[in-house]
Amino acid sequence: MNHWWLAIAVTGMSFALTYWLRRYALHKSLLDIPNGRSSHTVPTPRGGGVAIVASYLVALAVLLGQGALGFQVFLGLSGAGLLIAALGFLDDHGHVAARWRLLGHFLAASWGLFWLGGLPPIQMFGGVLDIGWLGNALAVVYLVWLLNLYNFMDGIDGIASVEAVCVCLSAALIYALNGFADLVWLPVLLAAAVLGFLSWNFPPAKIFMGDAGSGFLGIILGVLSLQAAWISSQLLWAWLILLGVFIVDATVTLIRRLVRGDKIYEAHRSHAYQFASRRYGKHLPVTSAVGVINLFWLLPVALCVTQLGVDGALALIVAYIPLVILAISFKAGELE
Repeated sequence: MNHWWLAIAVTGMSFALTYWLRRYALHKSLLDIPNGRSSHTVPTPRGGGVAIVASYLVALAVLLGQGALGFQVFLGLSGAGLLIAALGFLDDHGHVAARWRLLGHFLAASWGLFWLGGLPPIQMFGGVLDIGWLGNALAVVYLVWLLNLYNFMDGIDGIASVEAVCVCLSAALIYALNGFADLVWLPVLLAAAVLGFLSWNFPPAKIFMGDAGSGFLGIILGVLSLQAAWISSQLLWAWLILLGVFIVDATVTLIRRLVRGDKIYEAHRSHAYQFASRRYGKHLPVTSAVGVINLFWLLPVALCVTQLGVDGALALIVAYIPLVILAISFKAGELE
């Protein structure tokens, strides 16, 4: 079924909601004030990611109503996404203790994984990995890490939005090339919701996404990747490859800070993309580079997995090695 009309409507809805949220934030003085840990210098309205959340949830409901989306997948995506968005919204407008946020993250991840049916056996290095309940536990940790790293990586204008659009449209292309037409619309509609917001968030940003939007994107992308695993292990590996820019930067940064003994829950500006934005003095070159890496490096590698039959785990290593080198060269995790 063709849902391009819905994609256009979702983009328009997201654009209009972001406009309204920006006016509301300015009226209520809900501004992100620059401080020593910020990557911006001008007070900017925050919380625009709510437009992405609302637009995508409406799109999921429409797909469900038309019979184009299974009820279990709908529950997994909408339930996990709504819980994370609600926690992020409360934290954006006040403060939620870290332990309660983390508890909510694990609950949302468990909810999403439950409705998917857990983690299926994964093909890798010519064999099949099936570790039962331990695999499900690792899948929950993966979802929690992905939603948190997406929050960590949402630190300069447009970067989280560009990443989401590139990953989603690349995944949709891979689905289409492999004959999974029914799967195409979930990432396409998410890209559409983000595009409406990106119109306001592209450097220089007129509004920020906030925790509600970044956490929502992280958990939704994670659930979509695990949904793909039930169709084909190659599709899961493709998703992990496509998400490489954010996964590698955040993970390298975390590991180096842990080794140094930093308090990892404290705010910092030591991700590779943050060092890069300070080196170039602008956000646009770094945000644009993320798009270029996604489309001209990670997408071709992912296509090698799905179209040429290259082992997914091996391809992921090949895809990530240059990203690790790039992250280290831009001082990811080093002292500022």
